[in-house]
Amino acid sequence: MTIQRWWRNRESLSRVVCDLLAGEFARLRPGGSPPAHPHRWPETLPLGPDGVGADSLDLLQLASALNEALHLHRSGIEDYLLVHRTVGDWLDVCEAALGRFDGALSFRTSGSTGEGKRCEHPLAALEEEADALAALLSGGAEAPRRVVSVVPAHHIYGFLFTVLLPDRLAVPVVDGRGTSPGGLAAQLGPGDLVVAHPDWWGALLRSGAALAGGVTGTSSTAPCPADTARGVRGIGLARLVEVFGSSETAGLGWRESPDAPFRPFPWWRFGDDGRVTRHLADGTVLFATLQDRLSHGEGGFRPSGRLDTVVQVGGVNVSLAAVQAHLAGNPDVEAAAVRLMRPEEGTRLKAFIVPARNAPPREELYRRLTDWIEATLPAPQRPRALAFGPALPVNGMGKPCDWPLATDR
Repeated sequence: MTIQRWWRNRESLSRVVCDLLAGEFARLRPGGSPPAHPHRWPETLPLGPDGVGADSLDLLQLASALNEALHLHRSGIEDYLLVHRTVGDWLDVCEAALGRFDGALSFRTSGSTGEGKRCEHPLAALEEEADALAALLSGGAEAPRRVVSVVPAHHIYGFLFTVLLPDRLAVPVVDGRGTSPGGLAAQLGPGDLVVAHPDWWGALLRSGAALAGGVTGTSSTAPCPADTARGVRGIGLARLVEVFGSSETAGLGWRESPDAPFRPFPWWRFGDDGRVTRHLADGTVLFATLQDRLSHGEGGFRPSGRLDTVVQVGGVNVSLAAVQAHLAGNPDVEAAAVRLMRPEEGTRLKAFIVPARNAPPREELYRRLTDWIEATLPAPQRPRALAFGPALPVNGMGKPCDWPLATDR
């Protein structure tokens, strides 16, 4: 089968570009209203104030983000982005630029420092993984007939599974992000491949919906909790293929049982120093440093915790340290601690605040901080429960510890 270059598929190119621009716009305007048509912008939509809502400085940042991700600078025509101002115009520039060079793409990590870290990948490496995924996902009783996605296409997981993979499977892509998990479940049938993340699968379980036979699912961005993986099989999911990886590495391995280790993709070599190595067919050698602790054995590996302070919120990596520093920078805050809620508390962040000496009374402080958090942080980074006290919580050994959700303010 001959596979066309991914950017020749206008629908795929549009999803990548629009998701990237929408994500960047949300980062630039964390407390603002989302742009129109958040998951698919019409090609006639202006990018300026009368359309998406970007001003001249926003447009410069949007063009820079697109240039970085698709390496448009290698074509020498990236300046045309600032001349033409509709979604379709920018897609035309991207298609022309990628026609001159499409050898690599860059993806940003989500939320580690606010802007994240740029991770470059040769297109050949991504295509090799997509080939392996196509073989893996075509091996079930029900061959995929369409991909149903609830993830953005400009992150590495979304790009692999909703751009490169569908071309290899020769199936269409349906964007399911505008539908609730329970509502989407009612629309699924045999041969559907649902590309999602652990929080989405957990929300599907809580909805009480059942799945028709022959539906396959994938999950990535973090290991899927074992109870969730077993639960979705209990409501009819035929297969759940978990892929473990990161923006730095792409996929490292996969599994179909929450009790099994992840099986490494055959091209990876794991070092003792937390580094991994990959050799491409053209002789290129790729190196990456793992962001997770891995324990090896039983022919595979098991994740055993992050090496940094990053957690998952709604399928997005969020740095607790970055959010904590942001809160501590508020003049009404003397000190702050941030944690992920315990499973019985919820799936969002919570924060403990030590008010500054001149902070307003508790009720007013709560209102001011919640309004400020809403206006200055993207949704995954916003603590949804604030507790207050004269000092950060510690245990009997004087070490930082957890705290219960506040029952009052």
